[in-house]
Amino acid sequence: MRHRLLSVVLPFCTLLSLSAQTEIWVSPSGNDMAAGTLYEPKATLHAALRQAREWRRLQSVGKECPADISRGITVRMMSGTYFLTEPLLVRPEDSGTPTSPTVITGLGGDLQKASGEVVISGGIRLTAPWKKASSVAGLPLAARGNVYVTAQPKVGGRYLDFRQLWINGKKAIRSKSTNDENYLRIIAWDKKAQVLTIPAAGVEHFETFDGMEMVLHQMWAIANLRIKDITIEGETAKVTFHQPESRIEAEHPWPTPMTTKGLESPFYLCNAIEFLDMEGEWFLDTERHLIYYWPRKGEQMSKAECIVPHLETLVEVSGSKESPVHDIAFKGLTFAHTTWMRPSKQGSVPLQAGMFLLDAYKLRPAGVTGNENRGLENQGWIGRPAAAVELQGVHNTTFERCSFTHLASCGIDYVESTCNDTIQGCRFEDIGGNGIQAGRFSDTGIETHLPYDPTDCRELCRKLYIADNRIHDCTNEDWGCTGICAGYVRDITIEHNELSELSYTGISLGWGWTKTVNTMRNNTVRANYIHHYAKHMYDVAGIYTLSVQSKSLITENVVDSIYHPAYVHDPNHWFYLYTDEGSSFFTVKDNWCPEEKFLQNANGPGNIWENNGPQVSPDIRLRAGIRPEWR
Repeated sequence: MRHRLLSVVLPFCTLLSLSAQTEIWVSPSGNDMAAGTLYEPKATLHAALRQAREWRRLQSVGKECPADISRGITVRMMSGTYFLTEPLLVRPEDSGTPTSPTVITGLGGDLQKASGEVVISGGIRLTAPWKKASSVAGLPLAARGNVYVTAQPKVGGRYLDFRQLWINGKKAIRSKSTNDENYLRIIAWDKKAQVLTIPAAGVEHFETFDGMEMVLHQMWAIANLRIKDITIEGETAKVTFHQPESRIEAEHPWPTPMTTKGLESPFYLCNAIEFLDMEGEWFLDTERHLIYYWPRKGEQMSKAECIVPHLETLVEVSGSKESPVHDIAFKGLTFAHTTWMRPSKQGSVPLQAGMFLLDAYKLRPAGVTGNENRGLENQGWIGRPAAAVELQGVHNTTFERCSFTHLASCGIDYVESTCNDTIQGCRFEDIGGNGIQAGRFSDTGIETHLPYDPTDCRELCRKLYIADNRIHDCTNEDWGCTGICAGYVRDITIEHNELSELSYTGISLGWGWTKTVNTMRNNTVRANYIHHYAKHMYDVAGIYTLSVQSKSLITENVVDSIYHPAYVHDPNHWFYLYTDEGSSFFTVKDNWCPEEKFLQNANGPGNIWENNGPQVSPDIRLRAGIRPEWR
């Protein structure tokens, strides 16, 4: 019997020893000075990557390495929440090789049988106790006796400002002037004086305008405008805004607030104690450093987990075109709790797809240098919203079966100089902006209508594979964002994803509004299932394209179930498929939708439209969306 036991135990010990040579373990209860074994795990991913980096360094300089890394290094993270104090920087020295990759994964060799969720969080827990609020100036009568209060937290010795609050994993509602979609409409917009006129009802009495914002519906985008002052004049009120958004809002021509009779832009106000009038709403008083919250039914504030975001970005995978980060994979991880503070600090007036304007104005007379742009009537320069995971200068990276959730801005962003990368089987849910961003849009100093075509193709986002992802309830703060937003990209494939519950467009492919040949080509959007989109914005489609994209293909997609919000500027201006300005050399074929409602606006040459609509084969409809092995 003893010999039989030894024959079982010895091979097991040998396997454990081999495993220990190539694995580094991390636990929320670990210690960064520990060895990084299963029984002595490290506490942070930062320390684990440093150890892996050292192993690769020793091997590269011919020194004795304490581990056999010939088959790769696996960083195994035990279940729990890892609260970051700074973004994790993954650098070229962390790269693996095709035969020896670096893999960062949740606990368990089989991701589908992992024993618990691994959360990489950019938030902090609220630890001060909640107490019933007593007399609070400005609090609506309905809220009195229902609202709880706790202290505004500090980080690094300073009070933390934030725009999101999650209670037991559910986002609370930032206090706002309307609890439904019966929005008020603007009355007039004096661009020269930068004064907006609105109905006075509901804005007559406020303790302060500090921190109050207007969310203004603008055709295919919204603006977040910080209110400077409100002056009552009878039944109307004059609203002024802080800079720089006041100037940008007044000068930018597209998209513009509507003042046409019967089509006036809707709006709501938010972030004032006077608006805290229903359960689930909250307000941060930055003067008194207090958080107020009206709990939802069943929430016990003495037991609730309350998280507010601290970091804008959780992971930065940062190399260069000369020295990329490569052969690294993230598997079975959850990325959660990011902030995005630009709207609170500078306002946000987007051009399209969440790309916010830094400057924009109308040209009189129209036209700029270049034959194609002689009739151009406007100029714009844009910034790029933050993402929870940002990658640039990378090759052969993978995100597999990961979750991106509770994020203020975007989920993941392949910015530039990327090649042969994969996002597959991931979940994107409760995201304020774009679920997935990819490729250059426009640099901050480059006018956004200029085509991008670098001589060095290593600058591009190339050969990105986006497949079998579930993108649900994204764009829930910046309504003009999209599920998947790709700019100047080449050779990318977007297939078998399911996208739903989106405020605007499902998949947006391209940038530039140009008929000039540029860097975009060989892009494929295939077999995606897009439904329940356009919850808030119009001038919209399930799949939308811009500019010349030679040899690109849109095929075998299913698009249906569009929302019909009552307050949009043009209730008929919605589509299933939409090739917009400059779109050229696309093949749009075999896409199913319940009717042939498409738009080809100011397209260039070479587009082929064939067999799109309800007559498409039912087999195509059944095959679209996430494939069974990835569900």
